[in-house]
Amino acid sequence: MPKKGGKHAEMGKEMPTECKRAKLEAACSPPVMNFENPDSLFGSLISPIKQEVFFREYWEQKPLLVQRNDPLVAAYYQSLFQVSDLKELCSQGLYYGRDINICRCVNGKKKVLNKEGKVNYMQLKKDFDQKKATIQFHQPQRFKEELWKIQEKLECYFGSLVGSNVYITPQGSQGLPPHYDDVEVFILQLEGEKHWRLYKPTVHLAREYNVESEDRIGNPTHEFILKPGDLLYFPRGTIHQADTPLGISHSTHVTISTYQNNSWGDFLLDAIPGLVFDTAKEDVALRTSIPRRLLMQVDIADSTKKLSSLLRRLADRLETTGELRSSDMKKDFITNRLPPYLGCDSDALTPGGKLPKIDSKIRLQFRDHAIITVEPAEESSDEIRREMVYVYHSLKNRRETHMMGTEDDDTSEEVISQTHGLRFPLSYLDALKQIWSNSTVPVKELNLSSDEEKENLALSLWTECLIEVL
Repeated sequence: MPKKGGKHAEMGKEMPTECKRAKLEAACSPPVMNFENPDSLFGSLISPIKQEVFFREYWEQKPLLVQRNDPLVAAYYQSLFQVSDLKELCSQGLYYGRDINICRCVNGKKKVLNKEGKVNYMQLKKDFDQKKATIQFHQPQRFKEELWKIQEKLECYFGSLVGSNVYITPQGSQGLPPHYDDVEVFILQLEGEKHWRLYKPTVHLAREYNVESEDRIGNPTHEFILKPGDLLYFPRGTIHQADTPLGISHSTHVTISTYQNNSWGDFLLDAIPGLVFDTAKEDVALRTSIPRRLLMQVDIADSTKKLSSLLRRLADRLETTGELRSSDMKKDFITNRLPPYLGCDSDALTPGGKLPKIDSKIRLQFRDHAIITVEPAEESSDEIRREMVYVYHSLKNRRETHMMGTEDDDTSEEVISQTHGLRFPLSYLDALKQIWSNSTVPVKELNLSSDEEKENLALSLWTECLIEVL
């Protein structure tokens, strides 16, 4: 991305002509965010940059700065989170570390100024005013509905968890030293101004050198001031730092981040075990014994040729079947993502209307919030692996715990207890694919052997609010 004033920075300023009179602004200007569907929401987030341009030229490649100078966009961004929101939020019972961090960059190092226990607003304001400390507010979508609305749509768009943090920094101060993140980052400037410096965008450099030392990372490749309504994107691994200039009372921005642990490598680690198991059932080569004493050897170079041959057999099967099942990644996403934002229409998550019968037509609802996986039944043993079809959904997920993790980071027990969905015999897979692949489906045409099975499948999905009867 060119530096401030370059070609693409100017592109970001190309907005629709503003209305001449303030009273007509709402009537003649398009909505700041288009929530019609996930695609339109993301399009409005990066507007006026087109999505195809963004993914061709910027995504995972280089930063993008969009400077809008649009008072409507600035006012909307300001409504997402303001420094004045802190007083009310503190009264709801926030805790240091879990909900809020207080920090400041001192001599190139991060200094954490957290107290113990609950956050006291007056103490928070004192640290902000007197110690020039930055307030980092974790996952504000738990409290701010408009951010919930945005991030829920973005999770549908990316098919990946989307988290956020708010940073409020007083004038002449910096909260964090130069650092990089392992996520794709979108910065929305809400209040005041922020001075940003970006450096060479490579994780390898960040790992090799001490990124807290500016003499190790060289000069910034991009340097600019963000103002309310501006948006900045940079890829994971981009080293960056930001401060609030003097003369600005404070700066507030929100980082919206996604694609953590969402690489091809992560997907293969998740999906390869199932591919090996399925292939070994049909290919005797994978069931032959490994060489004697292989596990006792330090150097297994003599066996690499055989391993390479087996990997090629796996690749051949993948190309033939076209199936590479991801289970754990899918389950982690659907279990931990935001529930759908419904506004006042919470009744949509309560079964209602007509019961599905054999003569009914049904339609899938909340398509982006439900997944189908094929997994071994929980009661299966190592010797007998009986596969079942699982339908997981996020309709009953708790917004209050979104992206908060657990204290010990061991989520295995919690994932099982919080996963919502249904289990069916493997013979139901084709019928479920029918429902997921078509806009409407007659129950009697479901690919199952009996009318009873067809009605039972429809009723089960209806009970979970996953389908509606037309």
